[in-house]
Amino acid sequence: MTRQREQYGILYEGDFGLSALAEKLSVTTGSPDEAQALHLASEVAAATEGEGAVELGVDVRCLLDSPLPDDTIRTAWLAAAHGRFDPAACESGVRGWLRRLAERWPQLERRHAPRHWDARPNIKEEELRTAVVAEIRASAIPVDQGVADSDHVALPSGAVAESLEAVARQGDGDLGLRLFLRVLKGYDVPVGKEQYDRLMALDTVLGFPGPLVYDGLNVLWPPIDTARRDASGDFGLSALTSWFEGDWQESTAHERVRQATAADDSAQTPGSAAALLLADARRLLDSSLRTETIKVLWLSATGRGYNIDHLGIDARDWLRLIEDMCEERLREIAPQYRHAEPLDRSDLRTDLRSAVLRAVREATPLLKDAVISPHWEPIPGASALAAVEEVVSDADADLGFRLLLRLLDVVSPSLTQEQYSHYQALGRRFGYGEHHVTEKLEQLIWQG
Repeated sequence: MTRQREQYGILYEGDFGLSALAEKLSVTTGSPDEAQALHLASEVAAATEGEGAVELGVDVRCLLDSPLPDDTIRTAWLAAAHGRFDPAACESGVRGWLRRLAERWPQLERRHAPRHWDARPNIKEEELRTAVVAEIRASAIPVDQGVADSDHVALPSGAVAESLEAVARQGDGDLGLRLFLRVLKGYDVPVGKEQYDRLMALDTVLGFPGPLVYDGLNVLWPPIDTARRDASGDFGLSALTSWFEGDWQESTAHERVRQATAADDSAQTPGSAAALLLADARRLLDSSLRTETIKVLWLSATGRGYNIDHLGIDARDWLRLIEDMCEERLREIAPQYRHAEPLDRSDLRTDLRSAVLRAVREATPLLKDAVISPHWEPIPGASALAAVEEVVSDADADLGFRLLLRLLDVVSPSLTQEQYSHYQALGRRFGYGEHHVTEKLEQLIWQG
């Protein structure tokens, strides 16, 4: 059968269906019997107010309706469940056990579809099957080694990858992928960054909840590199300012910074968020910018969400506190990391400085008459834009452009399609992620 796919990430926080049952069984102590397996299956079915029964029933039918031999299903299952509960040991055998599941949880209609249901994932079944098989083959040798080194299950050499391939090809690509992920995690199989990115791309296409892929996966992360642009959205100091929109008290602001230093994008090497924020803070601290300019930047980019001026906090001292919290996070998550200072001014993206300066000056008509925090100690848009221009000229073009995008987000002027396209093109030159410009400016495009 071909399953009707949904935006699973709206319904679930992690795994679902048969692969979720395999996960539950894999951490069960002892040797669970059929009754225990059915009890755990009922927990999977009860997820999200009973919606879990839909995916469990579809997974079971995908296997029952396939031409897969029982031995193939058993091998893939045993590997995914870490050797816990062998359905072949049931009196009715592998397919008999699946039929018992199908009787309890037949194909059901979705009971609680979200009001604003996003478009269903759109991927051709054969395209999905081919992509999943390619990933299984890419990991076939380390999977075989991981299973062989395990004392949880004894399976013939090469049988696990072959069985997972068969499930993806002849059963269901979606289920094949989820069982494959369970095997990768269960045997701590190392996954390179390129393969991880491909798996996360499948995660996005299928509408999976992100943790379904990355939670527990042994990713071989590259060293932290502040020149990399792996995040899909904003990063560094410009991203931190968005964490401070609204009203904040000093007692909670420090914790807010700590949360931001740990907010690595799922595509980033752990510790990258802190390293990128640290780099931005040091660029400003090491620059010739006046403290007053830094204060205006912070207040403008946060929309006066955290008023360091009224709290008597010097803007440079605030940056030093941010710097300290970044270093604290890096000592915890990446103790080997050492921030590399730029060797000279040529390292500060001088090739793009002129382009960003033009963008800042062309934004003058959008911001010169704007007022940030108009109802309480307003900040003229022209003053905020002048501060951004100083960042571009005296500190860093990359940071300056990100702060310009942030300022446009705060002020929310109407943009023409031409202006928006120009910002997108400049963002691509900096290597920004696909959502960096989009999530800030797309809603500002004038539709008149």
